[in-house]
Amino acid sequence: MKTLDVITIGRSSVDLYGDQIGGRLEDMGSFSKYIGGSPTNIACGTARLGLKSAVVTGVGDEHMGRFIIEQLAREGVNTDGVKVDPDRLTALVLLGIRDQERFPLIFYRSDCADMGLTEDDIDDSFIRSARAVVATGTHLSHPKVEAATLKALKIAREAGLQTALDIDYRPNLWGVAGHGEGESRFVESAAVTAKLQESLHYFDLIVGTEEEFHIAGGSTDTIQALRAVRKVSGATLVCKRGPMGASAFVGDIPDSLDEGQTGPGFPIEVFNVLGAGDGFMSGLLKGWLDGEDWPTALKYANACGAFAVSRHGCTPAYPSWEELQFFFERGIVRPDLRNDVDLEQVHWATNRAGDWTSVKIFAFDHRVQLEEMEGYTLEKGSAFKELCLDAALRVQDGRPGFGILCDNRIGRSALHKASGTGLWIGRPTELPGSRPIKFEPELGDDLGGLREWAKENVVKLLVFCHPDDDEKTAGMQVARVKRLFTAARRNSLEFLLEIIPSKVGPVDDETSATLIQTFYDAGVYPDWWKLEPFRTRSAWHNAVDAIERNDPRTRGIVVLGLDAPEAELAESFRLAASFPLVRGFAVGRTVFGQVARDWMAGRIADADAVATMADNYTRLCRIWDNARAGAKEEVVA
Repeated sequence: MKTLDVITIGRSSVDLYGDQIGGRLEDMGSFSKYIGGSPTNIACGTARLGLKSAVVTGVGDEHMGRFIIEQLAREGVNTDGVKVDPDRLTALVLLGIRDQERFPLIFYRSDCADMGLTEDDIDDSFIRSARAVVATGTHLSHPKVEAATLKALKIAREAGLQTALDIDYRPNLWGVAGHGEGESRFVESAAVTAKLQESLHYFDLIVGTEEEFHIAGGSTDTIQALRAVRKVSGATLVCKRGPMGASAFVGDIPDSLDEGQTGPGFPIEVFNVLGAGDGFMSGLLKGWLDGEDWPTALKYANACGAFAVSRHGCTPAYPSWEELQFFFERGIVRPDLRNDVDLEQVHWATNRAGDWTSVKIFAFDHRVQLEEMEGYTLEKGSAFKELCLDAALRVQDGRPGFGILCDNRIGRSALHKASGTGLWIGRPTELPGSRPIKFEPELGDDLGGLREWAKENVVKLLVFCHPDDDEKTAGMQVARVKRLFTAARRNSLEFLLEIIPSKVGPVDDETSATLIQTFYDAGVYPDWWKLEPFRTRSAWHNAVDAIERNDPRTRGIVVLGLDAPEAELAESFRLAASFPLVRGFAVGRTVFGQVARDWMAGRIADADAVATMADNYTRLCRIWDNARAGAKEEVVA
């Protein structure tokens, strides 16, 4: 029984991409951190396209190694083949984007963890669990990792698996160029050619640029190089030709590259070429393993490569399968794909990490409500929010589907402690009670404070708004929401928009739906909506329809509490739970309100406060779960 489609084997690293475009690496002031290494990129790229992928590599027993493992898991990549090396550090790459073609690059790979793979690290049954094994060239450059790679390939051949090679020639990783030549893609070397040709017979598919086939074939004449490779391998040869696409050769090599099988190309604006090959390979493998013909597989490959050269980073640039289909169906609207708003929305929405189809949120991001309580001080407020977190974690108990809302002004300590616990974490940005909306001062006038936020924090914004707002107020609020939404996206943070019209004016079944449409019309696409507990099915229907009509890929809705009694919340949950787009609730004062008043006044101890809030939160979770279960039973009936 095959549980995997493809296993890649070879390099893994942490890529630190310079954020400043057009400058020297010497002058970079900040970096974005991504997962990297050709086979690791390919494993992620194929996973995004729907293949069940895994990677065999090595990482250090440290923060960067854990980042790679965790990021692979987020991408849906199996990590059973990742060796955690206690003696070596995770490989690191620093790089920048100088222009379309140039990318100054430094590999920090001295005795790194991925080069510590040995034959003993290759598990026979794990290799046999896949349909295909993909190797990359760097791991043929040193005896130990070469032996590990060849063992995996031999197992694959014996088991009848398909095998592929991405030549991935990096001269300095083969020791034929200096440390400062990481950008170099070709240096002639008879020794490298001989070493590669020893292994080419293991493969059913060999992929490379013209320069990479030059090194594999031992000639700078591409046709002659391909013919040299053909003498030692019967594999399908796919030669990448940059803007001219790619050609596949199944049998004898013709006199011209143009005589190979080709797929359609995509005339897009090149941001930088780095990462294009791994994107190309991901698309090609998708087509190959799905049994598509070569023109179709090359179409996938060319499109995935186009995405890669148009965006910042390697793995982050690669498309999901849904995104790829959207691209094919709609076509190119603007050649600089990274600035195509609709395409970027699909990219963002279909590559978000984490399964939050159900989420029960304990909201204690309240500030004014605590500050007004008898006995409140900032120190006591901070301590109380840590108790709230303790209660949330007690209820969560390591299970998925739980979350908190916590601020950074009173609740900073709790907010930071929550990081890494598995909780969904929302963080408010609005100045409490402000209308028109004002932001917390910590964000700064340019909203640059978002750059300091933990990546798992969700940007939450509460807006008191109403369709009957005067033009000036409405325009000001929509503009500020759009500003924050844009800033959140720029910082790769999810965005939750909470709207409460009932505190502004009278509401009916159309009120919230009208507001929702207003924000979509302004180009705001929240990952999450936080909505009032509507009293009618019609109001819920209208709101849900407005969201799904504009953004079918939204995370969903959470229903807020408005300090309602538990019995009232139970009724509102029953109604909300009948709509699948409502993923859960975000309730605060119903859980902590009375507890906070008693604790601030010194009437109850810490342990009692935690226990009571945990009980309250548990009951709400149970009420929601019962409401959801009842809604499903009604559908079945």
